[in-house]
Amino acid sequence: MKKYKYVLFDLDGTLNDSEPGIFASLRQALSYFGINGETDDNLRKMIGPPLGQSFMQYYGFDEQKALLALDKYRERYTDIGIYENSVYDGIYELLTQLKKEEFVLILATSKPEIYAKRILKHYNLEKYFSFVSAGDLEQKHSEKVDIIRKALSEINIINLSEAVMIGDRKFDINGANLCGIDSIGVLYGYGDREELEKSEATYIAEKVSDIITFLL
Repeated sequence: MKKYKYVLFDLDGTLNDSEPGIFASLRQALSYFGINGETDDNLRKMIGPPLGQSFMQYYGFDEQKALLALDKYRERYTDIGIYENSVYDGIYELLTQLKKEEFVLILATSKPEIYAKRILKHYNLEKYFSFVSAGDLEQKHSEKVDIIRKALSEINIINLSEAVMIGDRKFDINGANLCGIDSIGVLYGYGDREELEKSEATYIAEKVSDIITFLL
C-alpha cells in the first residue's frame, strides 16, 4: 500500500547534477566584481536557495548589487550553463516506476520556471510531472516554502499526510516542515547527513534506489 499520493521533487541536486554549469556561471558573475579563485565548496553552498539571496548572504552584496550579479550569472547560464548538467543515474527508472504506481509527481524548485521547464524538456523529464511549481526571474516568490505552498494549493492537496517533499538541502526539508508535509533528504546531492538530520528530514535516502522504499 502506498504511503503517499503526491511526490514533490527538487531539481538541482535531486534529479540532476547541475554543478558544472552553475559553478562556471557563478565564477563568471563573481569575476565581474573582482572575486576570483572561489573553491567548489564555497560555490556549492549557493545551490538551493534563490541565488540573489546567496549573493547577499555569502558575499555581502546589497540588493542592487545582487541583482546585477544575477544578470551576469544569467549571461552564461541561460544558453550554456543550463545544459552543462546530467540526470543522476536511476532517476529515469525511479520516475517511470512512480508513474506506473500512479503517484502524482510535482516539480518544486526555486529555479526560475523558465529555466526549470527548459531543463525538463531537454532531458525528457517533463512527461513525468503533472505540475511545475518554480521561482520567478525576479526571485520575489522563490523561497522553497512558497514553492511548496503553491504546489499544494494548485493541486488542491487537502490531506497533507499524502504529500512528501524530496530534496538534497536543508531548504527543501525546512520548507516541507513549514508546510506540514513529510520529507526525504537525499545524500547523493549537494547536502550532507548532518544538514539533513538537523533539519529533521522524515527520511534520509543514501541513493536514488532508496527513495522508492520510503514511498511505499
